[in-house]
Amino acid sequence: MADRPILFSGPMVRALLDGRKTQTRRMLKPQPDDILEGQIPRQLRTAIGDRLWVKETWRAHGWHSDCVEIAYAAQRGLVGWSEQHAQIRYPDGDRNAFKYYAPKGPDFWRPSLFMPRWASRLTLIVTDVRVEQLQDIREEDAIAEGADQYSSSTKLSRAFNPDWKGIYREGYAELWNAINGAGSWEANPWVAAYTFTVIKQNIDQIEKVAA
Repeated sequence: MADRPILFSGPMVRALLDGRKTQTRRMLKPQPDDILEGQIPRQLRTAIGDRLWVKETWRAHGWHSDCVEIAYAAQRGLVGWSEQHAQIRYPDGDRNAFKYYAPKGPDFWRPSLFMPRWASRLTLIVTDVRVEQLQDIREEDAIAEGADQYSSSTKLSRAFNPDWKGIYREGYAELWNAINGAGSWEANPWVAAYTFTVIKQNIDQIEKVAA
C-alpha cells in the first residue's frame, strides 16, 4: 500500500464531496503502442489498496494559537463559510512549519499543485485499476466520473435531471476536452481507470481516529 497525491479541479472536488464521483481516468505517459486485455503496464504506479490524498485549490485564511484556517476554492460562493473552510492543527504542532510566501501575503489562492499533505481534506482508497482506451468508457462509468448529461443536439451540458434527455458519456467527452485540450478525446489515448471510495478526512487523520 502506498500513499500518493492526486490533483482535481473544482468541479470534480464538488463531485467527490457530493458522492457523485467514484472513478477517475488518467492518461498513461508515455503512451504504449498496444496493451493486451487485462495487462497492467509497468509504469503504472497506483495499485489497489493505495491511498490518494486529494490536492485542490486552497488558501490559508487565518492563524490561531494551535491551528491554521484553510479555505477551499471548490465551494467558494456555493455553500456557507463553515462548509468551505476547516481549521487544521499545525503540522507536528509546529506553528512555524507553515509560512506564507512574500510578496503576495497569506490570503491568496494557491494552485492545487502546491497543496501540502496536511491541508488535504479528502482521501481516496483505490478499489480497482483498469487500463483501457479512453473511448471505451461506458455510460455507467461516465456517471461514476461525475460527468454531466450532454445533448449533442442542443450542445448543452448540465447536472443530472431525470426529465432531461442527455448522455453522460458525451458529457464526459466534453469534460475531457475541456481539461486536456481540444481533440484530446478524439485522440483516444490509453488511460488508467481508477475506482475508489471517498473518505472525507485528511489521510493522516484517518489513522489517528482508527487508533
